[in-house]
Amino acid sequence: MTGNLYRGQAGLPFSSTLRVYEPLEAFPQEQREAIQAAGARTASRAAVENAELLASLGRITRSGGDPFPTGRTDLVRVTTAPAPAAGTSDDGADADPVLLYCPSQLVLRAGLAANALMEGIHGPLAELLIPEEQRDKHQERIDQVKARDGSIRVHTRASTWGIPFSWFSLFMESDRKDVVESAGRIVTVRVWATITDALERARYAVANLALAAPDLDMLDDLAQLTEWLEQFHVDSMVELDYGAVADKVYPDDSPMDIRLGIECLAEGDMTGAAAAYRRLASRWIPIRQLARAS
Repeated sequence: MTGNLYRGQAGLPFSSTLRVYEPLEAFPQEQREAIQAAGARTASRAAVENAELLASLGRITRSGGDPFPTGRTDLVRVTTAPAPAAGTSDDGADADPVLLYCPSQLVLRAGLAANALMEGIHGPLAELLIPEEQRDKHQERIDQVKARDGSIRVHTRASTWGIPFSWFSLFMESDRKDVVESAGRIVTVRVWATITDALERARYAVANLALAAPDLDMLDDLAQLTEWLEQFHVDSMVELDYGAVADKVYPDDSPMDIRLGIECLAEGDMTGAAAAYRRLASRWIPIRQLARAS
């Protein structure tokens, strides 16, 4: 069941994520041992995704009406930094790979998601689905996390029914990709960039859009994205995880279309910018329409 659930996720919304992985020294001293231990327990990436999905399904079906995570079994994803050139360590030997960590931070993220839901157009419905008592109880958990960990950087952003166009500006076609397949289907595609590259690309996009298209909604998204990335360690990695939507859109030229669209706007080429947008729209609007399908 577990493997099938991970591969299929049948009936669930397409969910994509943008994650930042940091070296251990970027975390407060008091968190490092727990993060390292949780990372060491990771059997495989598929096992982590499976465990998180099963836990989320368990929360919405448990008794008591509390859908929030408790944080007692928070998961940590692990990756490695790009390999350094051979023989670059002090003693001339090949350097060991550096592990990077991305904690799930489900307590904080659930709180942020609940607040966004309450403040949105579905607020009245959310109040019925999530009792006030449970919201207050979860706020106590958030306060405990903040009191324990101090200043907190949320390492994960999530999006359902499509990937925000601003995310694609952080990546290029030449970046490392992991295509995960199973039973003839693409389970997910993960694209990686160093945080220095991602920030350079985001700032380039912001600078050009600010001059060429200051009223574009994507400019605000990119500015917020840049501020978020600036919180993290300089040796971090950024991962775009397509999730199950990858099977619908991959191979995907969205990073190239975003870059070409911004370049065309900067050069005053409205025809080229419109063509890039049409390619993006033809790829992603059908996916977003699934959110309203019965």
